[in-house]
Amino acid sequence: MRSDRINHRGLELLQALERLGGSARSSDLAEVLEVSGETVRRTIAALTESGHVRRVHGGVLLSRPEGEGGDFVSRLGEHAREKRAVAHRVAEEIEDGMTLFLDVSTTTSFVVECLGRLSHLTVVTNALGIGQALANRNDNRVHLLGGEVFGRENGTFGALTQAQAARFAYDLAVFGVDGVSSEQGYLYFSEPEAAMAELVAGMAGRVIVGVTQDKFQRSAPYKGMAPRDVDLVVADAEAPVSVALQLANWGTGFARAFAPQS
Repeated sequence: MRSDRINHRGLELLQALERLGGSARSSDLAEVLEVSGETVRRTIAALTESGHVRRVHGGVLLSRPEGEGGDFVSRLGEHAREKRAVAHRVAEEIEDGMTLFLDVSTTTSFVVECLGRLSHLTVVTNALGIGQALANRNDNRVHLLGGEVFGRENGTFGALTQAQAARFAYDLAVFGVDGVSSEQGYLYFSEPEAAMAELVAGMAGRVIVGVTQDKFQRSAPYKGMAPRDVDLVVADAEAPVSVALQLANWGTGFARAFAPQS
């Protein structure tokens, strides 16, 4: 059974794995973390037992449970290049002085990297990392929503979170989703995350969903925002025909993001 309880050393190693693209040799991790090989081996053993990583020949991989979205740290390392391209395209829609909602998705976390040039934003988020990253920058005001902390999503959820979110007038809300279905709409593995998306999207002046191509026609158990509340979908590849037709039917625009050539 997987546990979300990770000590400080374990979190450091998971973050290092994310920066290295989701996999690394033990010796590389020891060098990055500036610790001994024995410390890395002990930490990997604990993370393997808790299900956060998998041992492979010569190294270690971030884990993702089958049929689930995986935890925040492991998802950050997946399709990072594509997510960064999507984030850059999404950031083109953000202007100085906006009141902006950013959700807990990993794609949205990459958007934060693109906001350095912007100022006087009012940023509302339930994502712990985003709140920390944007605070005290360029005269931006950051509101980190309260509520119960969910370790897997690295954010806050629940009735208190939703009540606080409802107090703001959003110019723009940015979301990631776990699936985009031509039949069911925008889907999530997490019910609290789906409920939060539905609430905020229904209030925002404009809504953008950023996805990578693996999300198209992926199944997940919970419906999020109403499809007609979404103004723009940004993806790293063209949508399948069935999805493209449904987006047009919902009145949703589509923008293709291109990753920079390596």
